[in-house]
Amino acid sequence: MSLRDAAETAVEQCLGLHPEESCVVVTDDKREEIGRAIYEAARDVSDATTMLQYPPGDQHGEEPPAPVAAAMADADVFVAPTTKSLSHTRARGAANDAGARGATLPGITADVFTTGLDADYETIEAHCEDVLAQVADATEVRVTTPLGTDITFEAGDRAWRDDTGIVREGGEFSNLPAGEVFVSPTDANGTYVVDGTMMPHGKLDDEELRFEVADGVVTEISDDRVREQVEAGSEEVGEDAYNLAELGIGTNVAVTELVGSVLLDEKAAGTVHIAIGDDAGIGGDTDAPLHLDGIIREPTVYADGEEVELPQP
Repeated sequence: MSLRDAAETAVEQCLGLHPEESCVVVTDDKREEIGRAIYEAARDVSDATTMLQYPPGDQHGEEPPAPVAAAMADADVFVAPTTKSLSHTRARGAANDAGARGATLPGITADVFTTGLDADYETIEAHCEDVLAQVADATEVRVTTPLGTDITFEAGDRAWRDDTGIVREGGEFSNLPAGEVFVSPTDANGTYVVDGTMMPHGKLDDEELRFEVADGVVTEISDDRVREQVEAGSEEVGEDAYNLAELGIGTNVAVTELVGSVLLDEKAAGTVHIAIGDDAGIGGDTDAPLHLDGIIREPTVYADGEEVELPQP
């Protein structure tokens, strides 16, 4: 798949851009190639297409320049391939609140773009609906692995959500590449062992990162580099940096192997990811300057004791 093919999938299949709609592509200096491919695909659909480019931010969740935020809120559709994530920004939230629909592509690379968008998103949507039906009403969800993961989650009054990549209604939002079912739990207890992908390491080949969780808070982190990131966040927000923020289940059957990109690898069908830190953008109430996903291979997931049938690549 070429950049152009991937861009057409994003614009036409995922976002369903119409000729009468306005579209703004938001990118930065490091992602200009992808941003321009999306711009050209969108421009071929709608003459009311613009592209805004600015220097890369310093960290994920950093607000874009004010003119960018204003353009996102004023458009019918926004697409944001950027180095640092706009997913959890006020600008993205305000754009959706204003009725725009859109997608963010944080940290996207050409390889991840062409691999993750080389998929039938209608099929991914069906897998999301299937997994969601199995977990949505569960009081407790448990995840285990042969490497020692054994952790339970309670969603409480928070709803499970799905990220299908199909964004057709005003106010809707998705990451691209997409394909996951997720929740911000109200409680979690146990141990999880990351053996897939986690920043700042990337893809883990022979390394395992172990985390202990009690009462929804990460209490022990085996890896120095991950611990340093969380400790840095705690200097700003205290214990909220250690919040167990997310349980996600990958549903993208087109992702057949992990590549070291969290954006793509967390969507891989048959994997689970667990995140630390911010959950305010996914249904929780913790605002923290980090959101660290760890991808877990070969999990078994139980919903109230019943094994969940996970999609496989």
